[in-house]
Amino acid sequence: MRGGSPMPVNPFENLPPTAPAAPLRIVVADDNPVVRAGLTALLGGRDDTTVVAEAADGRAAYEAVLEHRPDVVLLDVRMPGVDGLSALPHLARLAPVMMLTYSHEAEIVQEAVRLGAGGYLVHGEFTVDQLVAAVRDITRGRPHFTPAAAGALMAPLRHRAHATAHTEPELAHSSRRTSPQNLSQLQPAVGSSVRSRYQLSTREAEIMDLVASGLNNRQIAAVCFISEKTVKNHINRIFAKLHSTSRAQAAAKWLGVA
Repeated sequence: MRGGSPMPVNPFENLPPTAPAAPLRIVVADDNPVVRAGLTALLGGRDDTTVVAEAADGRAAYEAVLEHRPDVVLLDVRMPGVDGLSALPHLARLAPVMMLTYSHEAEIVQEAVRLGAGGYLVHGEFTVDQLVAAVRDITRGRPHFTPAAAGALMAPLRHRAHATAHTEPELAHSSRRTSPQNLSQLQPAVGSSVRSRYQLSTREAEIMDLVASGLNNRQIAAVCFISEKTVKNHINRIFAKLHSTSRAQAAAKWLGVA
């Protein structure tokens, strides 16, 4: 423009367009062909996810993961031949695994988390958008649990709280009629042997249970009604007591598998 100020230059004008993110590649393992077809239709018809293989049992799932190297595996629990829990530790070494199943028994949920599941979704408790969000988050190390699965993970904490509520009054009553020399005999009745060995407080034991269950700091904060910063401070103290440098290492010691 003559006699005027020069036109401002747009620094982004000549930049190449940003390429869209590649869709997440998923293997679906379920013995029910209707469930497999439904999940493939839901996740394969989107821009951000695609199903690269289906499997009807754990062995086929393992072979599919070896071949396709997916970003996520959606895994059922009860399947003929090699079931989901049997295949889980082998699959979890190759890709993040999200349990996707009708099974919500507490012992199954807890075992799945112990064996390496990054999350646990029970059919009927999530929407398609929630499923996609969970699949995407699991690739970032953020676990997801539907209400039934979360309740199963909380069962040991509720049991411990219930047991402690009944044990502590008995301990207080017994201590009035027990000599100090014999008081140590009552210690196993309060708390777990692991907690006693590492001298974790009640709150630290509660948080370590949640860490071992696969919950992240934000989820632990929500469960315990404390801030994420407080959770982080607790975990730092727990790591020091357990002589651990990672959540996986601490969880292994806590669960007695290290």
